Amino acid sequence: MSSASRAELSGSQSVDRALALLALIGREPAAGLPLSDIVAASGLNKPTARRLLLALMRAGLVEQEPRTRHYGLGEQAFVLGVLAARRHDLPLLAMENLRRLATHTQDTSFLTVRRDLFAVCLHRQEGSYPVRTHALQTGDQHPLGVGAGSLAILAALPDEEVERILGANEPVLAARYPLFGPQTLREDVAEARARGFALNPGRLVPSSWGLGAAFRYPDGRVAGAFSIAAIDSRMAPARQAEIGALLGEEAARMEAALADLFRTRRAGAPATEAAFAPAARRRA
Repeated sequence: MSSASRAELSGSQSVDRALALLALIGREPAAGLPLSDIVAASGLNKPTARRLLLALMRAGLVEQEPRTRHYGLGEQAFVLGVLAARRHDLPLLAMENLRRLATHTQDTSFLTVRRDLFAVCLHRQEGSYPVRTHALQTGDQHPLGVGAGSLAILAALPDEEVERILGANEPVLAARYPLFGPQTLREDVAEARARGFALNPGRLVPSSWGLGAAFRYPDGRVAGAFSIAAIDSRMAPARQAEIGALLGEEAARMEAALADLFRTRRAGAPATEAAFAPAARRRA
């Protein structure tokens, strides 16, 4: 192999490693990760990890918290995330659904999407009820199955995919989510499928209950989930059924809007807010 080829290979490997570190850090958006955890999880030696982290910091994609010295996502990562969200239209397309859910229930509604083995909250829409739950904030990530929207996404996946995810997440579930073991989540998935919506009965944050329903892209892939969170006193069985039905209606509306959007794209028209907002308002 020529020296130029070796240099090119080395450069591409560095890019791959840096992006892997960025994804690793992105799983801990709030607290960040210490260098020791990054080294252990990535398999890189400390000098290499530190060199790549410095490169990511220069690009603004990673920053180091002065007090804890933990590495977290930088401001540029946030900017890119916002731009990517706009590019893929999902938060904008879902806004009316979230507002309707928050208005009708008076509780907080959420948009959640899958990110590999995790689920991330893309948007939180506050309701008008004076007592609110703060169990989930925009940007929060949990292993798939932990939380109502996250569980709805997991339950919508094929059985073999569910098992792969539970196996891969077992260490983090055991370490950080002891009430969400693989067998418990298997039972939660079965109940969600039978019930028609996912239920988190205050297992993540005591007294904070959540219900969720997934929606799909036109090709059948799971696109995300809507969920509602409220204090436990507002989640009696009869109200669970009522909210579950509302979530199902909004999921169906979202799937229809996504079908319209994909038809627009196939026809060659730009997928802008103006292109799909009238369709969304017609369904309101």
